[in-house]
Amino acid sequence: MKSRLYTRTGDDGTTSLVGGARAPKDSLRLESYGTVDELNSWLGMLVASDVVPPQRRLVLLEVQNHLFDIGAALATEPESQWQPAPLGKQPVERLEQAIDDVDSSLPPLRQFILPGGHPDAARANIARTVARRAERRIITLAREAAVAPDILRYINRLSDFLFALAREININTGHDEIFWQKNC
Repeated sequence: MKSRLYTRTGDDGTTSLVGGARAPKDSLRLESYGTVDELNSWLGMLVASDVVPPQRRLVLLEVQNHLFDIGAALATEPESQWQPAPLGKQPVERLEQAIDDVDSSLPPLRQFILPGGHPDAARANIARTVARRAERRIITLAREAAVAPDILRYINRLSDFLFALAREININTGHDEIFWQKNC
């Protein structure tokens, strides 16, 4: 018999964490990894884009996998017998290299840029803001539970990568960057 997608165990407003413990669906832990999941979905939109350069799509796919690992780490309580492998420094360093690669192809940034231009540049900016929200949620969780520092570094760098990617998409597609005009 085929198993069902729904279990009905969450109908009381709780869900199972890795290891089997139950937690309220509005807990800091779930808010953290739920926001990471939302971010991953926005990245899926960018991976599906025809205007994201292939080398950036590869970075985004790698990031999606890392976000899944981060979500698993955030969904795992310290008491759980199963513990995910640590993220480590290498993914952060790879993301920094990707940021440097994108940034080296862009004109120098001299003004604040408003989100917009090409629709996929706007999507990259939405993903950037979701990354910032995920970072805030994880920082809040880290006040109450252990969170590996590499997770915070990775999410912080990811928002920078997405900002640079949005700029690259606009430039590559011939869309002007929209500069903030003070007191307009």
